Amino acid sequence: MPVEKSELSRFELGKYYVASLFLKGVIGAMRMLPYERRVATMGAIMRGLAPVVGFRTRVRRNLKLTCPDLTEAEVKQISRDVPDNAGRAIMEHFSPEDFTERQKTAKISGPGIAAFDAALAEGRPVMMITAHFGHYLAARIALQAHSGQPIGCLFRRMANPYFNEAYVEAFYKTGAPMFEQGRRGMVEMVRTLKKNGVIAIVSDLHAQGGEELMFFGKPAVTSVLNAELAIKYNAVMIPCYAIRQPNGIDFEIMLHDPVEHSDPKTMTQFITDDLEKMVRQHMGQWFWVHRRWKNWNGLGVQPEDMP
Repeated sequence: MPVEKSELSRFELGKYYVASLFLKGVIGAMRMLPYERRVATMGAIMRGLAPVVGFRTRVRRNLKLTCPDLTEAEVKQISRDVPDNAGRAIMEHFSPEDFTERQKTAKISGPGIAAFDAALAEGRPVMMITAHFGHYLAARIALQAHSGQPIGCLFRRMANPYFNEAYVEAFYKTGAPMFEQGRRGMVEMVRTLKKNGVIAIVSDLHAQGGEELMFFGKPAVTSVLNAELAIKYNAVMIPCYAIRQPNGIDFEIMLHDPVEHSDPKTMTQFITDDLEKMVRQHMGQWFWVHRRWKNWNGLGVQPEDMP
């Protein structure tokens, strides 16, 4: 968990400061390129770095665990597409002005549009449940433009406190409010729900203390808190995805049918199943680098520990 600057040693602060200068320099240089070119270039850079930083290995291991029937050609393609999408998303995040201008007119489709509009008209809170798929911020931008209403977003602070400042600043340029993961952020998020606002949350990470649900046929520990909040505050939960288009720059925003209120575990499994269906349609757009199946066999064995 990221810590405050005061909790870091001088060596750690120095290391983070130098790293931040380097990263800001790279991003600053990239921003001198035209928008489409800089996004594509960062995708290519990440494709090149993937074998070096271990991304390709992690993708392959997760695919071996969950999708053993894929051909070698399919695995190679996904292993290229995942870091390419990640690199593009990084550059989009740090190009908030151009990214916002491009995505505010993104196509919005799916059966969940009617439920979204109806909930706003009725004054009910809305929870847009998304994932590290395509680029979820595109959905937030497009839906804010569609509804004329701000959409709150939960984010996790970066470990590097110096680079985190630029990271959060870019986040705010795509809209507000922003809720930092933690007690204070949770209070602010709940306050937004109480005021019948709209929030967007990614729900595809391993969650310590969560429920063991099934994802791609393997147990994956998942937080059911979002469903608990939806039940408590009578919020409409809508699965939402930003699907990167073939040109690598634009997105289609897909809203699925809202999740029927029942119990938190059932609702969260429904969301997890819905995400799996989307990922299977666009395998290279989900972040297969995540350690999503940390305890997949109940023995604490991770995919990288498999023979």
